[in-house]
Amino acid sequence: MAGVGGGNDFQWCFAQVKGAIDEDVAEADIISTVEFNYSGDLLATGDKGGRVVIFQREQESKNRPHSRGEYNVYSTFQSHEPEFDYLKSLEIEEKINKIRWLPQQNAAHSLLSTNDKTIKLWKISERDKKAEGYNLKEEDGRLRDPFRITSLRVPVLQPMDLMVEASPRRIFANAHTYHINSISVNSDHETYLSADDLRINLWHLEITDRSFNIVDIKPANMEELTEVITAAECHPNQCNVFVYSSSKGTIRLCDMRAAALCDRHTKFFEEPEDPSSRSFFSEIISSISDVKFSHSGRYMMTRDYLSVKVWDLNMENRPVETYQVHEYLRSKLCSLYENDCIFDKFECCWNGTDSAIMTGSYNNFFRMFDRNTRKDITLEASRESSKPRGILKPRKVCTGGKRKKDEISVDSLDFNKKILHTAWHPKENVIAVAATNNLYIFQDKIN
Repeated sequence: MAGVGGGNDFQWCFAQVKGAIDEDVAEADIISTVEFNYSGDLLATGDKGGRVVIFQREQESKNRPHSRGEYNVYSTFQSHEPEFDYLKSLEIEEKINKIRWLPQQNAAHSLLSTNDKTIKLWKISERDKKAEGYNLKEEDGRLRDPFRITSLRVPVLQPMDLMVEASPRRIFANAHTYHINSISVNSDHETYLSADDLRINLWHLEITDRSFNIVDIKPANMEELTEVITAAECHPNQCNVFVYSSSKGTIRLCDMRAAALCDRHTKFFEEPEDPSSRSFFSEIISSISDVKFSHSGRYMMTRDYLSVKVWDLNMENRPVETYQVHEYLRSKLCSLYENDCIFDKFECCWNGTDSAIMTGSYNNFFRMFDRNTRKDITLEASRESSKPRGILKPRKVCTGGKRKKDEISVDSLDFNKKILHTAWHPKENVIAVAATNNLYIFQDKIN
């Protein structure tokens, strides 16, 4: 797989955009999660209105054999509804926090979706035939008079227009006191974990009425609370290993073989802080917003406010790679604190071969880093610069002095436009980028 762009590497080009063009964006339409399935043929998004939209990749057409198929809407369904917790007098938002696909076992597809409190397992299946010729009911569904049935009919299957059905197979509820921030399917494909601010639970996909609490960092006295869990993920090929990150910038790796309750970690990853760079904002910007294992399982990547770090699981004292995402914002932390942007939770993702990583920034910019060449590129997801098959121009931010023609000043960045959620196709150079209520899909340029 090629690198991230620039020089002799391939270039990224615009493929398509999904979403409304309206300037006034409804809160419910804002995309809150993006996820490719294991093959990359399906792409799911969740939004703040509790909806899940699944896009399916079209097959290559015979007229254009070298063109890759576009992603078109395959299924849309309401996953979660707003609820009210009468005991605590709290509204439970319908917003979809995370979507995770399960490996495909048969013709149907399955995914987990979660809001703040409830996880649901959905089955997405196709139906292109319907049964006709029932004995006890008419075609319109009315029951027939049993005394008028004089002969026995054998129902037959008749072709019909393709219908995609989404049905909830399991509902995993009432296990989290705090807001769920992560779900992760285990490599055994039978269990998954869910994490909230203070606890991590292990579930079996077939059992909804109980889960095992495997991490609990809640202190006896809540006034002594110093950190919260921010993200958690299962190892891609060792079903007994998982990691979770904290608001203090640390990552703990746990092994479920050691104990049923993994309060004692097996490994503790933390980078020593440089005392000279300490400021009022140090603790806030060191909070980890996302953690992802590499596909190989050898590395993990963490995203904090200003940087992405790659850790070797065999080295706990410091990351092996650090990539600055938007270092030019360090001088703007005070205003970012005042407008609450400093608390934004950016996600990160690997490409299929673990050779490149991607994460988002402000002004609808997103960043890509090539781990082999150490090159990086800043691209923009916007309708203005998105011509069909048009090559994306790298963007540069000017931090001071004289601004060049193609550069944008750090003072003119739009902090309301932010790329929090991105996904990379597991096998190809196709990426999905969520920008408010629009989903942009880019791919490497084909000659």
